[in-house]
Amino acid sequence: MAPPHRRPRGYTTLRMRPTGWEPPRPALRVWLNPDHGPLLMGLGFRLVWATTWRTEANTWIAPVLGLPELPALDWPEMHRRDPDGVHWKTRHLVEAAAGRPFAWVDDEIGPPDLTWIARHHPGPALPHRVDPASGLLPDDFATLRKWAADHASGTSRGQEP
Repeated sequence: MAPPHRRPRGYTTLRMRPTGWEPPRPALRVWLNPDHGPLLMGLGFRLVWATTWRTEANTWIAPVLGLPELPALDWPEMHRRDPDGVHWKTRHLVEAAAGRPFAWVDDEIGPPDLTWIARHHPGPALPHRVDPASGLLPDDFATLRKWAADHASGTSRGQEP
């Protein structure tokens, strides 16, 4: 999908250079909404970066959103073509969740991922696709809040892996 031409309302454009985006390659254009940090922290989830940026998300993204340093998944292999057509993150996310409830927010989640997670993850899971042209919207946060509330159990509320 081609990137949108207009930045969504409330977002700011940043030029970033995580690993792999060093000169002479042009800086990566990233749109972030600083209002999302407090909204994410208020969900009741244990937040974990599930991004190719790994812990570099703490350097480049977290400060803009006002997030604390968060743990990050370390991918054994990135961008691998999966024999079942699932996203390259899916199997590892389910393995990392180890049966615990988890929500995964990504712009690349597709129907094969939903099916695979439903068949292979014994606990509750919310794979939630966000449109990259609009980013996280109020309805997305409402969906995440409701799911976290519905799956709260004692001190563990809808944990990410």
